[in-house]
Amino acid sequence: MEVLVVDDDTRVARVNAAYVERVPGFRVAGLAHSAAEALRAMEVAPRPDLVLMDHHLPDETGLAVVQEMRRRGLQIDVVMVTAARDLTTVRTALRQGVLHYLVKPFSFAGLRSALETYADLRRTLDRGGTAEQSEVDKIFGTLSAGTVPGLPKGHSPPTAELVRRALVNAEGSLSAQEVAEETGLSRQTAQRYLKLLERTGKAGLTLRYGDAGRPEHRYVWAPRG
Repeated sequence: MEVLVVDDDTRVARVNAAYVERVPGFRVAGLAHSAAEALRAMEVAPRPDLVLMDHHLPDETGLAVVQEMRRRGLQIDVVMVTAARDLTTVRTALRQGVLHYLVKPFSFAGLRSALETYADLRRTLDRGGTAEQSEVDKIFGTLSAGTVPGLPKGHSPPTAELVRRALVNAEGSLSAQEVAEETGLSRQTAQRYLKLLERTGKAGLTLRYGDAGRPEHRYVWAPRG
């Protein structure tokens, strides 16, 4: 599948492109560093299958580009790859049909997982035919696989996804303070969602003992099964 990499930072764009090239079945169709360049690249045949879209571009936001894509009838899938962590942006991305949202900085493993899951989704949809409810449920949950189902009252799915992503993309365990810094949430909110993930078996908990005081709680993404 052909992937257009959009990022205003040329160095980051090259790194993301190198990541894409390491995933079997994917190839970089081109690089773009502005909204205008991205839209021009999408109009050239053959059009890319997928766009890795940064949000902070010099001439428009990434989500403005997605909106213009839809207005032009460009049926190209989008995965956001951005440092934007505010929930308003996340919510807007969901409403505009963005398939996945990777918060920078992320590891190669995080991007590879998103691309491989996208490939599975495409294979399922390209098969054609009809689907039972269970298959439809799987399709709609594919790219957010691993999120916490049936969140308790007072818990936000986008916030749970931000915390989950922080753990998935981490090289090791994270404390509540580190998750808060990664996601832009308060420490108290990060702690509340980390405890929820730990209770539901989505995150593992370890204790780090220092010289004095209470041990530090650290979390790692480790869903059972």
